[in-house]
Amino acid sequence: MVKRVVATEKALKLIDFLKEKHGLLMFHQSGGCCDGSSPMCYPRDEFRVGDSDVLLGKIGDTPFYMAKDQYEYWKHTQLIIDVVDGRGGMFSLEGVEGKRFITRSRVFTKDEQQNLT
Repeated sequence: MVKRVVATEKALKLIDFLKEKHGLLMFHQSGGCCDGSSPMCYPRDEFRVGDSDVLLGKIGDTPFYMAKDQYEYWKHTQLIIDVVDGRGGMFSLEGVEGKRFITRSRVFTKDEQQNLT
């Protein structure tokens, strides 16, 4: 089965570090301007998802949500969560670490589209 969202080893290491520091986490990407256009990492209990959000999958045990309207643009791609040096969204947990999560993507093949999880 093909996953809609995956993470690089570098991103997984940062997620593990943030979990040690903050407890269970979750991601949300809204597609809004500024901060919302990047994957945002929050303590799991501090962000409320609603009917307008889609659970794309989990990175390890960390759920990744996206706003429905954004999902319509991204549904044909696999999201690859990566991390780079620099300051990102001011509300995302990794910002104070001098890192930021970014979304890379690749288009699913026809075979992969039939085997999505």
